[in-house]
Amino acid sequence: MCLTFFNCKEEKPAEYEWKTINVTATAFNSTRRQTNNNPHITAFGDSLKPGLRYIAVSRNLLRLGLTHNTPVNIEGLEGTYLVKDKMHYRWKNKIDVYMGTDVEAARNWGRKRVNISYRVKIKTDSL
Repeated sequence: MCLTFFNCKEEKPAEYEWKTINVTATAFNSTRRQTNNNPHITAFGDSLKPGLRYIAVSRNLLRLGLTHNTPVNIEGLEGTYLVKDKMHYRWKNKIDVYMGTDVEAARNWGRKRVNISYRVKIKTDSL
C-alpha cells in the first residue's frame, strides 16, 4: 500500500553506462580516393551526409561495444558522434572521424591519440 504523501514510483535501474578508452584518431572524407566508387555508403550500409558527426572504428573495437550507432564523445571535439562505419581488419584501436568532403579539415586533424567515451548497454543477469 502506498500513502499519498510518499513517492511510490520504483526507480528503473540504469540501462547504459559510459566507458572510456584511449585510441588513435585520424580523419576521413567522402572521396573515391579515400574509400571506393561509392564514397557515401559505409560498411554498415548507411549513407554518409557531410556535416553530420560520424566515425568509423577498427573492428577490434566492435567487440568492446563500439557497434553500429553507438554514441561516442571524442576528446577535443564538440558533440556526440555515432559509429557509422567499420575499418579494414588491419587497423587496431583506431577511429576515423568523418569530415565530409573537407579534405583540408581532415589533414589539419592529422593523427593523434585521444580518449573516447562510448555508451554501452549494461549486461544484466537473467534469472
